[in-house]
Amino acid sequence: MILLSVAVMSGCTDQKSYRKCEGVIWATTYHITYRSDRMLDDSIIDVMNQVEMSLSPFIDSSLVSRINVNETVLTDSLFRRIFTASLKVNGQSGGAFDPTVAPLVNLWGFGYRNSGKEPVQRQIDSCLAFVGIKGCSLRGDSIVKLTPNTEFNFSAITKGYGCDLIGEMLRRNGCTDYIVEIGGEVAASGKNPHGEPWRIMIDAPVENDTTVVHKRMAVISVTDCGVATSGNYRNFRSTATGKAWHTISPATGRPAETSVLSATVIAHDAMMADAYATSCMAMELQDALAMIDAISGVEALLVSADPTGYVMHPSAGFPMDRICEK
Repeated sequence: MILLSVAVMSGCTDQKSYRKCEGVIWATTYHITYRSDRMLDDSIIDVMNQVEMSLSPFIDSSLVSRINVNETVLTDSLFRRIFTASLKVNGQSGGAFDPTVAPLVNLWGFGYRNSGKEPVQRQIDSCLAFVGIKGCSLRGDSIVKLTPNTEFNFSAITKGYGCDLIGEMLRRNGCTDYIVEIGGEVAASGKNPHGEPWRIMIDAPVENDTTVVHKRMAVISVTDCGVATSGNYRNFRSTATGKAWHTISPATGRPAETSVLSATVIAHDAMMADAYATSCMAMELQDALAMIDAISGVEALLVSADPTGYVMHPSAGFPMDRICEK
């Protein structure tokens, strides 16, 4: 889902040193602006390909897909890093964030292996027996799963992680002014072409499952951080019993039904912002705000429904001066 639009300013005196790399990857778009005296687009694509071949459950030959079907393989540094981060957020969120919810995501038609039918309770209960990242562990370079039927889908954290890895590559090549956006998740560093912090537009939660509607809710000013927004209003299915949202609760095995329409999280890196934003969507509003407030260096702007439209709920640490007029 593209839930953020990156506002890159133009007309500056040093604009020629800023380069753009744009395209389509992982069934979404990416927009990268970086300041460098040489083109690094090939290196950017190479990082994306590495992430895909390690963590994409939509590619049968990827590392995570081979782990999911119980091939005897060793994990790589990408898998180990994202697994460790997922385990941490699982604990912080009280279990709301859990990549082993993969079989349930598939069951409801939002994953890499879809049944196409609304599941019955018997099927949900069967899949719930395979869910629980706390029951999985790393032993050296090997992964031990809760059950042989346990599967991982790190899609709720991978885009943010990909942004961070591209940012790390850019820094290795001397770039400290950049913004990396993949499908709405963002890693920002340094200054924009105006010599100011980067400005990011947060979309209002306009419900539409057939096209992306960009309606500005706010613009925030950020740098040297990761930003991610999650929301259910663009990814849902109509079922015989109503709408099924794509965020699946690891506790019930059903689409999470909370008052949170969207969650924008600012954290030290995009990987963690991505995971926390997804967690908020699976939690009640006050529980999500409490989680954010308990984590040092993390801020959030949550949105809930209201008879007049929607209401913004900043976390206690969210400085409202981040919000710009334009």
